[in-house]
Order: sequence, then C-alpha cells, then structure tokens
Amino acid sequence: MTLSRGSHYLAIPGPSVMPDEVLRAMHRPAPNIYTGELHDIVDTIIPDLKRVAGTQHDVAIYICNGHGAWEAALTNVFRRGDKVLALATGTFTHGWADKAEQLGIAPVRLDFGRRDAIDLARVEAVLTEDAGHEIKALLCVQVDTASSVKNDIKGVRAVLDRVGHPALLMVDCIACLGVDEFHMDDWGVDVMVTGSQKGLMTPPGLGFVYFSPKADAARDRADLVTGYWDWRPRVNAEAFYQYFCGTAPTHHLYGLRVALDLMLDEGMEKIWERHAALAKAVWAAFDAWGAGGPLELNIADPAMRSNAVTAVRAGRENGTRLRDWVSAHAGVTLGIGLGMGTDEDPASDGFFRVGHMGHVNAQMVMGALGAIDIGLKAVKIPHGPGALEAASTVLSRA
Repeated sequence: MTLSRGSHYLAIPGPSVMPDEVLRAMHRPAPNIYTGELHDIVDTIIPDLKRVAGTQHDVAIYICNGHGAWEAALTNVFRRGDKVLALATGTFTHGWADKAEQLGIAPVRLDFGRRDAIDLARVEAVLTEDAGHEIKALLCVQVDTASSVKNDIKGVRAVLDRVGHPALLMVDCIACLGVDEFHMDDWGVDVMVTGSQKGLMTPPGLGFVYFSPKADAARDRADLVTGYWDWRPRVNAEAFYQYFCGTAPTHHLYGLRVALDLMLDEGMEKIWERHAALAKAVWAAFDAWGAGGPLELNIADPAMRSNAVTAVRAGRENGTRLRDWVSAHAGVTLGIGLGMGTDEDPASDGFFRVGHMGHVNAQMVMGALGAIDIGLKAVKIPHGPGALEAASTVLSRA
C-alpha cells in the first residue's frame, strides 16, 4: 500500500512548480514565427523582464539553461587571460569559475565554504591589494542553490566603490530572481544571469543575461564572443530572428508571458513578502525537528538564508533515506544534497533541500512539511516535536 497516489508535489529547488495558466498557454499549435502575435508578445516580455529585475538596462534572451547564460555573460566581457575574482559560497560560483577557466579566463577563487556568505572584509582586502586593477570582474551568486546561502550583493558593490576598483560586478540570480529581493540598478550590478525554471515559473530552456552600459563597453575588447552568444544583435535586433539568433523558443515565450503577467499582477514587493513568510515557516519547522535530533539548517544565520531554497543537514545517509521514503510513500520529491558532500559523507547522503520558490503557497508548503514529518517517523530519524505547529503559527501571523 502507498500513500502517494494523487498529485505528486515537486519540492525541489528548480524546476519549480508551474502554474496551470502557464501550462495552458503553452498547450497550443506552433505559431507563425515571421509576423503577428509572437512578435507583439516579445515586445512586451522584454520590458517586463526588466521590471522584475529592477533595471533600465538591456536583457538578452537565449535558448539555453543557466550554464549557457554563464557562458554568454563571460564571452561578452572577457579576453583570454583576463583575471576574474570568484567569490564562492557553496557550489555554483565554482561552476561559473570552471566555465571561465575552460574559456581561457583566469579565475582567482576566494572560497567562503559551504555554510557562510561572502565575507566583505576579505573581498575588500583582495581588491585593495590589486592596485594595478588586474581583476576585471567579480563573479558571485546572490543565492547558492546547493548551500541555500544568500549573499549581500549591495554590500559587494559598496566594497568596490569604497576601494575605487573598476571591476565589473557579475551576479548569478538563477536560483532567486523573483523570489529574493533584487534591484539590479540600485545595487550597481553590471551583469546578471538567470533562467526561466525557478522564480519565473516557466519550463527550463530560457537563459537571460542582463547587462549595463559599462558591461557593454567591455564587449568592445572581448575576444571570446561568438555569433551565437553575442548579446548586441539580440538587444538591437533589426529583424525578429536576431532576438534569438534563429528560430524563436515559441512555446516558452507563450508560457513566460503568462508567468510575467501573474508576477506583475501580484507585485514584486508582495512576491518577496510571500516567499519570506513561507521560508520562515520552513525554518521554524526544522528548528523544532532539530531540537530533538540530527536535523540542522545548513545556514545558521537567518539573515544569510535564501527565501527560495533551504538546505538541511540530516546526518549520514538520513537525507537519502528520508527523500526516498517521502517520494515513494507520500507523493513529495525533495531536492538532493547537491555538491554538499564532505570527507565523512562524500555522496551527500546526509543532506537534502526543500524548494519553496515561484508558484507556491501556504498549503503547498504545509503539505510538504507534513510529508517530511511523516517520513521522519517512518524511517525513524530522531526529531523534536511541534514542527507543524511552529510552521503554522508563523504563517498565521504573516
């Protein structure tokens, strides 16, 4: 007998749950790509993407995942041999730096581990020593999807300004755009990359690269850009096909248009508030469970936690045991402990993640927490009582 019959709930940190309205918008015949409605839709999508990111700068749309957006951003601003400072807080800045290294860029990694945010004092010390301004850019994530840490992007810009360093500030917001508060222009971000499959509530397959005039000026000296990744034709398109360097991602665009409508109808401030309340409920539940067992939030300081995803330390093998049980018997899929292996647990079996991003509400979060509560009992992982009461109390006061 299984308790998992019915609608399965995907509580992973992306791809996120897609609204029915988005799915319905995509369920239609292929359109004419040469003229008509699709062209009009793209004309509305671009300014609304800028609204979501808090920018007046340009945004290029690519048919790719987040790794493609990384490469697009890198190739448009760097020359081979350029030095870049990678501020690593978990897994994904390392991935971006790896991509840079493959392209012939020289990353210098400042690693803050898997449980801490960027240490601004350490960044300032490195930039102060770089009197010759050899460092051309800083790479960082606002939220690391693996560790669930949230970095102070505004603070990083303040360090650059205080030191008087001209390096570009390049930020990965793949995990958190449309979930955690972000203001590209006000925070002085030069390049921002994101994808369609998390806070934007659209299937994987679209990558976005936002860039400032300062970043576009770097394009003049870049020697890595190719015809496909070049962002200039995409934002100065004389013909519709140039927006996408070929055939448009037609059905993704239909879905994205509806997703943006839903977001802007709710309002960005309300979206941030909703995600903050839901995240606090998740944290309250894990604090209660952790009081009587091995469960522990990976990021101890609430100010450094993302509202999009929560990474949990569960003790050796417990993470996989719990994930397997709730998926098979309770109809909920939790995220794997991606990139969180240790010397004692290299396979990350002692970790799992809960995604709470995008199209998510109180009953969805409480349902996932309820499934976890059942699973902890079923696989006999020690835990404290009162988790669901703690979470519901948080939401009742939101």
